[in-house]
Amino acid sequence: MSKLGQVVESVENYNKFVLDQVKRARTDEKFGRELLGRWNDVKAKIPTTRTPTGLPLPRLALPEIDEPGEIARYLFGEGLPGEFPYLNAAYREMYLEPVREIESFEKNAGKAETKIPQLEEPTRLFSGLMLAEDTNERFHYLTRHQRTHRLSTAFDGPTLYGIDSDADGVFGKIGEGGVAIDTVEDMVRLYDGFDLGSANFSASMTISGPAPIIMAMYIAAAKRRFGPKVVPKLRGTIQADIFKEVQAQNETIFPIEPSLRFLTDMVEFTTHEMPRWYPISISGYHIAEAGSTPVQQAAYTLSNGFAYAEMFAGRGIPIDQFGPRLSFFLDCGLDAEYIALARVSRRIWAIGMREVFGAGQRAQLLKLHTQTSGRSLIAAEFKNNLTRTATELMLAYMNATNSCHSNSADEPFTTPSEEWIRLAAHGQAILLEESGIFKHTMNMLSGSPGMKAVERAVEAAILDEFREIERLGGVLAAVEERYQRSQIQNAAHRYEQQIYNGTRPIIGLNRYRDDEEIPEVKLARTPRSKQQLQVDRLAKFKKKNAEKAKPALDKLAAAVERGENCFPMLLEAAEVCSLGQITGRLQEVVGRFRPMV
Repeated sequence: MSKLGQVVESVENYNKFVLDQVKRARTDEKFGRELLGRWNDVKAKIPTTRTPTGLPLPRLALPEIDEPGEIARYLFGEGLPGEFPYLNAAYREMYLEPVREIESFEKNAGKAETKIPQLEEPTRLFSGLMLAEDTNERFHYLTRHQRTHRLSTAFDGPTLYGIDSDADGVFGKIGEGGVAIDTVEDMVRLYDGFDLGSANFSASMTISGPAPIIMAMYIAAAKRRFGPKVVPKLRGTIQADIFKEVQAQNETIFPIEPSLRFLTDMVEFTTHEMPRWYPISISGYHIAEAGSTPVQQAAYTLSNGFAYAEMFAGRGIPIDQFGPRLSFFLDCGLDAEYIALARVSRRIWAIGMREVFGAGQRAQLLKLHTQTSGRSLIAAEFKNNLTRTATELMLAYMNATNSCHSNSADEPFTTPSEEWIRLAAHGQAILLEESGIFKHTMNMLSGSPGMKAVERAVEAAILDEFREIERLGGVLAAVEERYQRSQIQNAAHRYEQQIYNGTRPIIGLNRYRDDEEIPEVKLARTPRSKQQLQVDRLAKFKKKNAEKAKPALDKLAAAVERGENCFPMLLEAAEVCSLGQITGRLQEVVGRFRPMV
């Protein structure tokens, strides 16, 4: 039985354990009294806060139960926020304002004596357009009203494929749909003006195929600005998820095994040298955007995560060193499954990591970034996308996501404009700061009968997908059989059929449609002058470093051929070589990715 099969078995065994605890609590009086005593003690220690209108609310909402069996079902089956199996939240408190005691509140006639300190907000905004300085300008615009700077970066097509901007046939794609990054100098420009070593800064980079190369450039850029001592302070994540590329997104540049080897080299380096960095973001978002069902998204993402854990452990990296540095990225759409999809994923991950991999508490936590669904955004009557995204934000925060990106309503047409991206950001601010839905009480919307029904159905369906992947020989074997890709394609076809036959209502498209013309929207395009500037900069960089580039590439290639961890050599090459030069030399050694038929 593979590790994934063991995960299925461990979840089933844990569910039996929960039922046994329920029975025990009802038949063993001493155990029942202990649980009831613990429950009452937890409830007694919950602080009380007040809303702006003066209504007292508990800091944590718990079900009104006093029967030992139901207490056991809650404590063992769900866990308090921040407690195993983390169904309700990875952490004890999330999104809440600092405690405002009743006595202090009343003494000051409903006013706080001092300004309440604010915690790091979960909003993470995504941007990438034209050249590095253009994206940098957008980053500064987006963070103007943020206490913490959490930047998520999109790269253009050539960068995603590890191709230089001066390559044949790519000129018109430079800076389109993301930022063009060819060299360490571009990376310096990209994050100019931000303190990369600050505790209040983190960078997320959405790139997988050439992720180790881009990661090396980011480290090199940080060292140029802040010196080598900044490296352990760097905070953020890089996507680097090879499995989802092969399953859904297609931006793979090396064969699968070398890709996984380069990824593991990077994980090993960052685990030892960069304790605040998440070296992989295991991504279901692109699986969902490619057309999967919500259950397929969660099942393939989790199974990929367990496969990575097995792979990193096989390299000899201790589970409790790399485990806390794994992060996840899920889509949140409008289907009913999203009421509990992330909650269930967090539970399955915690059980699997503890029972199968022997992970400690920090490595059991599924740290989650959520993005509202791009696929749900419709060009027809596009202003309705504001409502779609707002609903998806509510679902994401009901699932206690750790960070969140809200899509812009104009994305069906173009890279978001400042107007619409500002509205998208304000959607999160209204939900988290203006409304009282999440800032006063944990578990405000958790645990309804409907949510519990969805949890049970989703967990069973995810385990069924695990069993099928196990039957095929595990994640890598299933990838080679094109199992995940074929299932995603089938689901995507069914989704489109449902739209066209009307069984899946899309307001403004196939229901309640107003035949108004699609409005003219100004497209964000990269001027040819900027594209030429990028090519000229690259030529200057290559000329300046011509004598240093070849020895650096030779040293890198030799390390790969010897089977060493090549990431330290990547760091050296990133100083004097372009992205395309490094990619090309590595492809000479390990080959190019060829899609499986």
